[in-house]
Amino acid sequence: MRPTGLILPRGSNPDRDLVPGKAPTTHIVWGPRCALRLEVTGVDVGEPRRWPSLEPEVPERVVHAIVGLQGPGVAPVLSCAPTPAGLALQLRRSAVFERVLGAVAAYAAPTVPAAPGPRVVLHCPALRGSPCALRLSQLRAVLVADHLARALHAHRVSVRLVPAVRDPHMPTFLQQLRVDWPAASERAATEALRSRALAELTPARNAEALPPGALGRVYLKELVDERGRTTGYDPKLDSCLVTEDLLAVLAELQQAVQDWAEDSSLGLAAAPDAGADSCMVVHVVSCEEEFQQQKLDLLWWKLDDQAPLRQKHLVCGPVKVAGAPGTLTAPEYYELRHAQVCKASALKRGRDLAQDSAWMEIFRVLSVATIKFEMLSTAPQSQLLLALADSSISTKGTKSGTFVMYNCARLATLFESYKCSMEQGLYPTFPPVSSLDFSLLHDEHPSPPQGEWLLLFNSILPFPDLLSQTAALPCTAPGLHITARTEMVCKFLVQLSMDFSSYYNRVHILGEPRPHLFGQMFARLQLLRAVREVLHTGLAMLGLPPLSHI
Repeated sequence: MRPTGLILPRGSNPDRDLVPGKAPTTHIVWGPRCALRLEVTGVDVGEPRRWPSLEPEVPERVVHAIVGLQGPGVAPVLSCAPTPAGLALQLRRSAVFERVLGAVAAYAAPTVPAAPGPRVVLHCPALRGSPCALRLSQLRAVLVADHLARALHAHRVSVRLVPAVRDPHMPTFLQQLRVDWPAASERAATEALRSRALAELTPARNAEALPPGALGRVYLKELVDERGRTTGYDPKLDSCLVTEDLLAVLAELQQAVQDWAEDSSLGLAAAPDAGADSCMVVHVVSCEEEFQQQKLDLLWWKLDDQAPLRQKHLVCGPVKVAGAPGTLTAPEYYELRHAQVCKASALKRGRDLAQDSAWMEIFRVLSVATIKFEMLSTAPQSQLLLALADSSISTKGTKSGTFVMYNCARLATLFESYKCSMEQGLYPTFPPVSSLDFSLLHDEHPSPPQGEWLLLFNSILPFPDLLSQTAALPCTAPGLHITARTEMVCKFLVQLSMDFSSYYNRVHILGEPRPHLFGQMFARLQLLRAVREVLHTGLAMLGLPPLSHI
């Protein structure tokens, strides 16, 4: 199996820098399929762990990041020995811990692009209706749009959200779901679009009766057939019935593009045609809304010469409910999950906590976490099958949002315990990070081994790259449809929680208050500080607050 390649620091000499017997050392081995294997001197770490990205160049970027952490005074220990899986890179493990954990806050922050790029209008038509009529597939589109907006904002992309929600009940429902979307505003003027539409209307044929509020039909076939716009459009798309409501939708989109607020925010990496068309419109729609949205795109181009050339569709697949006949609306789905969370708590604690406002807020957060992880853990374009059993909200179910929030609370409890013990004089105050000895981080338990290194390698080190991929939109991709990797954060947080839970159940972090044990305790606490930083940042990308207790 041929290796994919290796990035080494400038001026490095493996023969010179490799010091035999220097321990502890770790091999990072990868092959063309991104199956990574850790090999620590004298220890078999186990089966290959797949990186949370499908891009084959990710391991090279990771190696580059690790090597880049080596600065003055930290001699690199590199070996280029061939292995059955590719090439092995040998590093001094303690140096990697020191560099990463010593500056984790900056390292875990999203990467800010180096150049301004296009502005993005996120359009989610499902938000124009009433929450009581919101289907689960539309709810999925709403959650995908909200998550994508958070990811773009985190990467300094200038984003406008359309539509402004006007239904009086929708803002309350969105607040329950912790979806951050603009509230009602004045309707955009439609006079110019109406005048252009009247000029483009085709006379009714055979005494065609128009429904109330309809101005007439505009034929769009010639736009569909134009070169460069055929990929992805439904071949049956022929004409569009122009109504006042449809013109209002176009006017709102038009205004979002024309009246873009001037700011200094940076955007996505500059595309080749960013100067000619620096605005991209992304319509996040359910599969049922796709056909109508295609009509709206073409009608916008037909009626507005300044309409953005780049309009992309992010289509969310259908949502099926296992063993549940009939149609379940979004509010009914939320109430079901909330009732299950309350019931599970009452069974566990032996009493009903419905009258305790603090606990009810925790239950609301757990309900939303359950829903968001269910809706977002599958790629948006794929079909989603929901299982509504009570087991979906258990803290023991390692795939659930409740499990992630449970481990978030465990971390909070750990640091609160340290703080209380420090105030009682049992432990000293936390020393400067520069004084910590990260060579004391070694997990001696054989199964699974090297838990501390795996937490760093699988969770902390790749996190900035994961956030960059979450916010990446294929701006210049051909065709109408695009995909977004909104499921990556959910899967990453679940895996992080599993790794942390395994480590936390096996390793006693707060040891006996003896001075000779403080060094290892502080090194471990700093490691878990980094885990907490990553976990909190990931939850913020989902609009979820960290919980201090459950």
